[in-house]
Amino acid sequence: MKILLFGKNGQVGWELQRSLAPLGELIALDRQSVNGLSGGLSDTEALRSTIRKAAPDFIVNAAAYNSVDRAEAEHELADLVNAQAVDVMAQEARRCNALLVHYSTDYVFNGCGSTPWREADVAVPVNRYGISKLSGEQAILASGCRHLIFRTSWVYSARGHNFAKTMLRLAKERETLNVVDDQIGAPTGAELIADVTAQAIHQTIRHPALEGLYHLTSAGEVSWYEYACHVIDYSRSQGEVFAVKTINPVDTAAYPTPARRPLNSRLNTQKLCENFSLHLPDWRSGVTRMLREVLNK
Repeated sequence: MKILLFGKNGQVGWELQRSLAPLGELIALDRQSVNGLSGGLSDTEALRSTIRKAAPDFIVNAAAYNSVDRAEAEHELADLVNAQAVDVMAQEARRCNALLVHYSTDYVFNGCGSTPWREADVAVPVNRYGISKLSGEQAILASGCRHLIFRTSWVYSARGHNFAKTMLRLAKERETLNVVDDQIGAPTGAELIADVTAQAIHQTIRHPALEGLYHLTSAGEVSWYEYACHVIDYSRSQGEVFAVKTINPVDTAAYPTPARRPLNSRLNTQKLCENFSLHLPDWRSGVTRMLREVLNK
Protein backbone atom coordinates (compact mmCIF):
# COMPACT_ATOMS: atom_id res chain seq x y z
CA MET A 1 0.00 0.00 0.00
CA LYS A 2 1.14 3.52 -0.76
CA ILE A 3 0.13 6.41 1.53
CA LEU A 4 0.44 10.05 0.47
CA LEU A 5 0.50 12.40 3.47
CA PHE A 6 0.08 16.16 3.22
CA GLY A 7 1.09 18.48 6.07
CA LYS A 8 3.85 16.31 7.51
CA ASN A 9 5.30 19.08 9.70
CA GLY A 10 2.09 20.12 11.42
CA GLN A 11 1.11 18.84 14.84
CA VAL A 12 -1.06 15.99 13.52
CA GLY A 13 1.08 15.39 10.44
CA TRP A 14 4.19 14.91 12.55
CA GLU A 15 2.51 12.18 14.60
CA LEU A 16 0.98 10.61 11.48
CA GLN A 17 4.45 9.96 10.09
CA ARG A 18 4.96 7.62 13.03
CA SER A 19 1.52 6.00 13.13
CA LEU A 20 1.12 5.44 9.39
CA ALA A 21 4.62 4.11 8.65
CA PRO A 22 3.78 0.48 9.58
CA LEU A 23 0.82 0.41 7.18
CA GLY A 24 2.81 0.72 3.95
CA GLU A 25 5.06 2.94 1.86
CA LEU A 26 4.67 6.47 3.22
CA ILE A 27 5.27 9.57 1.09
CA ALA A 28 5.17 12.51 3.49
CA LEU A 29 5.13 16.04 2.05
CA ASP A 30 5.21 19.61 3.24
CA ARG A 31 5.13 22.79 1.17
CA GLN A 32 8.52 22.12 -0.40
CA SER A 33 8.78 20.15 -3.65
CA VAL A 34 10.62 16.82 -3.44
CA ASN A 35 11.31 14.71 -6.53
CA GLY A 36 8.62 16.51 -8.46
CA LEU A 37 6.04 16.09 -5.70
CA SER A 38 4.63 19.18 -3.98
CA GLY A 39 2.69 19.28 -0.74
CA GLY A 40 1.62 22.90 -1.02
CA LEU A 41 -2.17 23.23 -1.23
CA SER A 42 -2.36 26.76 -2.63
CA ASP A 43 -1.39 25.54 -6.13
CA THR A 44 -4.20 23.18 -7.00
CA GLU A 45 -2.76 22.13 -10.37
CA ALA A 46 0.56 21.17 -8.76
CA LEU A 47 -1.47 19.31 -6.14
CA ARG A 48 -3.37 17.40 -8.80
CA SER A 49 -0.12 16.54 -10.59
CA THR A 50 1.46 15.33 -7.35
CA ILE A 51 -1.40 12.96 -6.60
CA ARG A 52 -1.33 11.54 -10.12
CA LYS A 53 2.45 11.00 -10.00
CA ALA A 54 2.29 9.35 -6.58
CA ALA A 55 -0.70 7.14 -7.47
CA PRO A 56 -1.47 6.43 -3.80
CA ASP A 57 -3.85 3.95 -2.26
CA PHE A 58 -4.51 6.41 0.57
CA ILE A 59 -4.41 10.19 0.68
CA VAL A 60 -4.14 11.64 4.19
CA ASN A 61 -4.66 15.39 4.42
CA ALA A 62 -3.26 16.87 7.63
CA ALA A 63 -2.58 20.24 5.98
CA ALA A 64 -4.92 23.19 6.44
CA TYR A 65 -5.25 26.93 6.74
CA ASN A 66 -5.97 27.17 10.47
CA SER A 67 -5.43 30.83 11.42
CA VAL A 68 -8.97 31.36 12.67
CA ASP A 69 -8.83 35.14 13.13
CA ARG A 70 -6.79 35.88 10.01
CA ALA A 71 -9.29 33.87 7.97
CA GLU A 72 -11.82 36.66 8.45
CA ALA A 73 -9.65 38.87 6.22
CA GLU A 74 -7.95 36.12 4.22
CA HIS A 75 -11.07 34.13 3.48
CA GLU A 76 -10.11 33.57 -0.16
CA LEU A 77 -6.86 31.90 0.90
CA ALA A 78 -8.65 29.91 3.61
CA ASP A 79 -11.18 28.70 1.01
CA LEU A 80 -8.41 27.85 -1.46
CA VAL A 81 -6.56 25.64 1.04
CA ASN A 82 -9.44 24.25 3.09
CA ALA A 83 -12.01 23.76 0.32
CA GLN A 84 -10.71 24.03 -3.25
CA ALA A 85 -7.56 21.99 -2.60
CA VAL A 86 -9.61 19.39 -0.73
CA ASP A 87 -11.98 19.24 -3.70
CA VAL A 88 -8.99 18.39 -5.94
CA MET A 89 -7.90 15.68 -3.51
CA ALA A 90 -11.40 14.23 -3.52
CA GLN A 91 -11.64 14.26 -7.30
CA GLU A 92 -8.27 12.54 -7.64
CA ALA A 93 -9.11 10.03 -4.90
CA ARG A 94 -12.26 9.14 -6.82
CA ARG A 95 -10.31 8.84 -10.08
CA CYS A 96 -7.74 6.39 -8.68
CA ASN A 97 -10.07 4.76 -6.10
CA ALA A 98 -7.92 5.91 -3.20
CA LEU A 99 -9.27 6.38 0.33
CA LEU A 100 -9.13 10.06 1.35
CA VAL A 101 -8.57 10.74 5.05
CA HIS A 102 -9.32 14.34 6.01
CA TYR A 103 -9.51 16.35 9.24
CA SER A 104 -12.20 18.88 10.03
CA THR A 105 -13.28 20.82 13.10
CA ASP A 106 -15.90 21.53 15.73
CA TYR A 107 -16.02 25.04 14.21
CA VAL A 108 -18.43 23.78 11.54
CA PHE A 109 -21.13 24.12 14.24
CA ASN A 110 -22.64 27.31 15.63
CA GLY A 111 -21.79 26.49 19.25
CA CYS A 112 -25.32 26.83 20.62
CA GLY A 113 -26.63 24.77 23.53
CA SER A 114 -24.70 22.32 25.66
CA THR A 115 -25.40 18.95 24.00
CA PRO A 116 -22.42 17.30 22.29
CA TRP A 117 -22.74 17.59 18.52
CA ARG A 118 -23.42 14.44 16.51
CA GLU A 119 -22.24 13.82 12.97
CA ALA A 120 -25.76 14.18 11.58
CA ASP A 121 -26.46 17.53 13.25
CA VAL A 122 -26.85 20.50 10.93
CA ALA A 123 -23.57 22.36 10.52
CA VAL A 124 -23.82 26.17 10.61
CA PRO A 125 -20.38 27.80 10.99
CA VAL A 126 -20.10 31.20 12.68
CA ASN A 127 -16.75 32.26 11.19
CA ARG A 128 -14.87 32.14 7.90
CA TYR A 129 -12.55 29.37 9.04
CA GLY A 130 -15.51 27.15 9.87
CA ILE A 131 -17.15 27.97 6.54
CA SER A 132 -14.01 26.95 4.65
CA LYS A 133 -13.68 23.68 6.57
CA LEU A 134 -17.34 22.80 6.02
CA SER A 135 -16.91 23.52 2.31
CA GLY A 136 -14.04 21.02 2.27
CA GLU A 137 -16.24 18.38 3.87
CA GLN A 138 -19.01 19.05 1.36
CA ALA A 139 -16.58 18.76 -1.56
CA ILE A 140 -15.52 15.31 -0.37
CA LEU A 141 -19.11 14.12 -0.03
CA ALA A 142 -20.08 15.56 -3.42
CA SER A 143 -17.16 13.83 -5.15
CA GLY A 144 -18.35 10.36 -4.20
CA CYS A 145 -14.81 9.33 -3.24
CA ARG A 146 -14.03 6.80 -0.53
CA HIS A 147 -13.33 8.78 2.62
CA LEU A 148 -12.81 9.07 6.34
CA ILE A 149 -13.47 12.56 7.72
CA PHE A 150 -12.52 13.20 11.34
CA ARG A 151 -13.87 16.30 13.07
CA THR A 152 -11.78 17.13 16.09
CA SER A 153 -11.27 20.01 18.54
CA TRP A 154 -8.68 21.92 20.56
CA VAL A 155 -5.73 20.05 19.05
CA TYR A 156 -2.37 20.18 20.84
CA SER A 157 1.01 18.46 20.93
CA ALA A 158 4.30 18.90 22.76
CA ARG A 159 5.76 20.02 19.45
CA GLY A 160 5.06 23.59 18.37
CA HIS A 161 2.77 26.15 19.97
CA ASN A 162 -0.27 25.28 22.08
CA PHE A 163 -2.55 26.71 24.75
CA ALA A 164 -0.79 24.93 27.62
CA LYS A 165 2.61 26.31 26.66
CA THR A 166 1.14 29.79 26.43
CA MET A 167 -0.35 29.45 29.91
CA LEU A 168 2.99 28.24 31.31
CA ARG A 169 4.76 31.24 29.82
CA LEU A 170 2.20 33.78 30.99
CA ALA A 171 2.06 32.24 34.48
CA LYS A 172 5.77 33.00 34.87
CA GLU A 173 5.34 36.59 33.67
CA ARG A 174 2.12 37.73 35.37
CA GLU A 175 0.52 37.59 38.80
CA THR A 176 -3.02 37.49 37.38
CA LEU A 177 -4.42 35.60 34.39
CA ASN A 178 -7.89 35.98 32.88
CA VAL A 179 -9.05 32.91 30.96
CA VAL A 180 -12.32 32.31 29.11
CA ASP A 181 -14.65 29.92 30.93
CA ASP A 182 -17.76 29.83 28.72
CA GLN A 183 -16.26 27.90 25.78
CA ILE A 184 -16.45 24.16 26.43
CA GLY A 185 -14.68 21.39 24.55
CA ALA A 186 -12.14 18.59 24.83
CA PRO A 187 -8.39 19.15 24.36
CA THR A 188 -7.30 16.43 21.92
CA GLY A 189 -3.71 15.33 21.44
CA ALA A 190 -2.20 15.00 17.97
CA GLU A 191 -0.78 11.66 19.09
CA LEU A 192 -4.28 10.33 19.84
CA ILE A 193 -5.62 11.59 16.50
CA ALA A 194 -2.76 9.91 14.63
CA ASP A 195 -3.15 6.60 16.44
CA VAL A 196 -6.91 6.50 15.90
CA THR A 197 -6.38 7.36 12.24
CA ALA A 198 -4.02 4.43 11.72
CA GLN A 199 -6.42 2.07 13.49
CA ALA A 200 -9.38 3.35 11.47
CA ILE A 201 -7.52 2.94 8.17
CA HIS A 202 -6.47 -0.59 9.12
CA GLN A 203 -10.05 -1.59 9.94
CA THR A 204 -11.55 0.21 6.94
CA ILE A 205 -9.29 -1.74 4.58
CA ARG A 206 -11.06 -4.91 5.72
CA HIS A 207 -14.50 -3.37 6.20
CA PRO A 208 -15.21 -0.59 3.64
CA ALA A 209 -18.63 0.01 5.21
CA LEU A 210 -16.79 1.84 8.00
CA GLU A 211 -15.99 4.74 5.67
CA GLY A 212 -17.68 8.03 6.53
CA LEU A 213 -17.74 11.05 8.85
CA TYR A 214 -16.68 10.74 12.50
CA HIS A 215 -16.14 12.91 15.55
CA LEU A 216 -12.78 12.32 17.22
CA THR A 217 -11.84 13.98 20.52
CA SER A 218 -10.59 12.97 23.92
CA ALA A 219 -13.24 11.96 26.45
CA GLY A 220 -14.65 14.45 28.92
CA GLU A 221 -15.16 18.19 28.64
CA VAL A 222 -13.56 21.31 30.07
CA SER A 223 -13.50 25.08 29.70
CA TRP A 224 -10.37 26.98 28.73
CA TYR A 225 -10.28 28.30 32.32
CA GLU A 226 -10.38 24.82 33.84
CA TYR A 227 -7.83 23.67 31.29
CA ALA A 228 -5.48 26.49 32.35
CA CYS A 229 -5.94 25.64 36.02
CA HIS A 230 -5.05 22.00 35.36
CA VAL A 231 -1.92 23.01 33.47
CA ILE A 232 -0.71 25.35 36.23
CA ASP A 233 -1.65 23.06 39.14
CA TYR A 234 0.03 20.02 37.62
CA SER A 235 3.15 21.96 36.69
CA ARG A 236 3.41 23.36 40.21
CA SER A 237 3.18 19.83 41.57
CA GLN A 238 6.22 19.01 39.42
CA GLY A 239 8.28 21.80 40.95
CA GLU A 240 7.62 24.63 38.48
CA VAL A 241 7.69 28.11 40.03
CA PHE A 242 5.21 30.71 38.79
CA ALA A 243 4.53 34.38 39.41
CA VAL A 244 0.79 33.92 38.94
CA LYS A 245 -1.33 34.11 42.08
CA THR A 246 -4.82 34.36 40.65
CA ILE A 247 -6.52 32.85 37.59
CA ASN A 248 -9.85 34.53 36.89
CA PRO A 249 -12.67 33.01 34.80
CA VAL A 250 -14.10 35.50 32.26
CA ASP A 251 -16.71 35.47 29.52
CA THR A 252 -15.77 35.27 25.85
CA ALA A 253 -17.22 38.78 25.46
CA ALA A 254 -14.33 40.11 27.56
CA TYR A 255 -11.91 39.19 24.77
CA PRO A 256 -13.38 40.24 21.42
CA THR A 257 -11.63 38.66 18.42
CA PRO A 258 -12.04 39.12 14.65
CA ALA A 259 -13.57 35.63 14.41
CA ARG A 260 -16.51 34.58 16.55
CA ARG A 261 -15.85 31.41 18.59
CA PRO A 262 -18.51 28.75 19.20
CA LEU A 263 -19.24 28.31 22.91
CA ASN A 264 -20.25 24.66 22.66
CA SER A 265 -17.41 22.67 21.08
CA ARG A 266 -18.48 19.35 22.56
CA LEU A 267 -18.41 16.51 19.99
CA ASN A 268 -20.23 13.22 20.50
CA THR A 269 -17.79 10.38 19.72
CA GLN A 270 -20.20 7.44 20.18
CA LYS A 271 -20.22 6.54 16.48
CA LEU A 272 -16.41 6.41 16.31
CA CYS A 273 -16.07 4.34 19.48
CA GLU A 274 -18.75 1.84 18.50
CA ASN A 275 -17.72 1.39 14.86
CA PHE A 276 -14.01 0.98 15.58
CA SER A 277 -14.27 -0.59 19.07
CA LEU A 278 -12.32 2.24 20.68
CA HIS A 279 -12.05 3.60 24.22
CA LEU A 280 -10.99 7.23 24.11
CA PRO A 281 -8.93 8.46 27.08
CA ASP A 282 -9.97 11.39 29.27
CA TRP A 283 -8.51 14.71 28.12
CA ARG A 284 -6.48 15.00 31.34
CA SER A 285 -4.32 11.97 30.59
CA GLY A 286 -3.12 13.29 27.25
CA VAL A 287 -2.55 16.82 28.53
CA THR A 288 -0.64 15.54 31.54
CA ARG A 289 1.57 13.36 29.34
CA MET A 290 2.24 16.33 27.09
CA LEU A 291 3.13 18.48 30.10
CA ARG A 292 5.62 15.90 31.34
CA GLU A 293 7.37 16.08 27.99
CA VAL A 294 7.31 19.88 27.88
CA LEU A 295 8.50 20.34 31.46
CA ASN A 296 11.35 17.84 31.06
CA LYS A 297 12.83 19.50 27.98
